[in-house]
Formats: sequence, C-alpha cells, structure tokens
Amino acid sequence: MIEIEQLSKRYGATVAVDNLTFTVHPGTVTGFLGPNGAGKSTTLRMILGLNTPTEGSVIVDGMPFAGRPRGLRHVGALLDAQDVHGGRSARAHLQALARSNRIPLGRVDEVLAEVGLGKAAGRRIGGYSLGMKQRLGIAGALLGDPPVLLFDEPLNGLDPEGVLWVRGLFRRLAQEGRTVFVSSHMMAEMEHTADRLVVIGQGRLIADESLADFSARNAVTGVSVRTPELDALTPVLNAEGGQVRREGADPDAGLVTGLPADRIGELALRHGLVLHELATRTSSLESAFMALTADSVEYLAGAAR
Repeated sequence: MIEIEQLSKRYGATVAVDNLTFTVHPGTVTGFLGPNGAGKSTTLRMILGLNTPTEGSVIVDGMPFAGRPRGLRHVGALLDAQDVHGGRSARAHLQALARSNRIPLGRVDEVLAEVGLGKAAGRRIGGYSLGMKQRLGIAGALLGDPPVLLFDEPLNGLDPEGVLWVRGLFRRLAQEGRTVFVSSHMMAEMEHTADRLVVIGQGRLIADESLADFSARNAVTGVSVRTPELDALTPVLNAEGGQVRREGADPDAGLVTGLPADRIGELALRHGLVLHELATRTSSLESAFMALTADSVEYLAGAAR
C-alpha cells in the first residue's frame, strides 16, 4: 500500500506538487494520470525517496521507502527506461542490481525470460530498441519480487504485442495481491489497463475513484440526429428539456443532450418530422479526461505567447 498525505513539493516559486492526499491499495491496478507537467514524475520520485517533500509524507507498506535497506525487495520501479549504461549487457545490468540488493543471481535469468529478453540477455543495452529497454526496465522492477510496483509511462516504444503483454502482466501482479501504480498521460490506454484512477493537474488532485465511477461521472452521453427538418425539431426538443447543437458542416446533423433516443423519436413522430438517423453516442474516456484536465494543461499548443 502507498499512503500519500498532504504531499507538496516546491522549487522556489514553482509548485510541482500541491497538497496531494490519496492511497494506492493492493490488489488493483491504479492509473496515475495527468497532462505533461502535472507533477506525476515528481510524485513518483518522492514515493521512492529520490526527492524530499517540502511538506507532507509518503508511507510505503508502513514506513518511508528511503528507510528500507535493499529496496528492490520492497518496491520495484521503472522511471526512465533510457537511464541505463549502454555498454553493459542486460544480464550484467540486472546482476549488478541483484548483488546490491542481495537478490539471488538466478533471479536475473528468470525475469529476463519473463519479459521476453532471454535471447538478448548478452547483448549490449546500447543496441536495444526503446521497446526492449522498456522490457528491461520492467525486468528490473520485478527483480526483487516486491509487493509494490511503480511504472512511469511503461508503454512507450512497445509494439501492439508488447502492450497486450504489459496489460496482462499488470493484471496478474494485481491479482497476486501486489500494489501496482502506473503513471501515464494516455487515458485511452488506462481504459484498458487500470481498475482505479488518480488524476492530477498542476500538482493538485482532480479525481480519485474507480474507472467505472470516473466513466459514469465524466463521460458525456448524447444522441446524434440527422433530419432535413432540424430547425423544426429543435424547438420541440427544447420544450421537453433537450439541448440541440449542430455538428460540422452538415446542415441536417445535430447532437442532442438531455433526452434519450426513444423520446426524441416519439416527439419527432408526434410532430410529423422525418428522421434519417437517430443514434446514442457516448464520448470516450479520453475525451472525458481531456475535458476534466483542460484547465490544468501547462503547455498548450497554439496558446498565445
């Protein structure tokens, strides 16, 4: 379990993390989401004791992680897959980690096989692709067989097969009762990976809830309508509590919110209005995430300078 209480980190006048409080529970995959610059990486570094909080506390399974000797037995982490010595082989890299944490060297080949790098174990890491480095980073996180695992953007550079493999791995680790905390800025991927979401923006907590609750609370449902009589249908729907807005350049296309499709059809029939299309539409979780964090985006393309 990871317990974060009133956590803040300031660099001079810049507030990177602002009074965060949440708990990451074992047995679930928790997605840690936010726009670039939201404070996710700084938070992960404070969990691992790499950065010191300005205020607040982080407890990992009952105590600060920095107080644990041989940390890989307690927490496994992938923060930056590129941050490895390119002149070493994958096996030599993991063997060095194993020795420093008093982990049996036999574990090295076990995790290399688990992540699919068994045949490439003797190759220099400098010749690895980004996807292979991601797999090596995951192997390092798994090396000590820890109860708590942290991953920062673990899907970067992975091919579709690799993405499916990682999803299955995270699910298995959670089913084993481990705490799995996955940082990402991609809501679309977390939709397939996470059970629970912690969302931050500009260092502040925006949401902390199950994926299902986030979807129900933030996904917008509407009804697509195509009719050559949209101008006549609009006041009819408005009178019943619906809202209609035009969509795109098609003068016959509109999106209706506030009324279900069957009620729209009944009203059109009652007033003798022809419908060419009537379809319920739900926005994606990615769209919901973008809308929820719109005010927290630090670097906005096209913004005035």
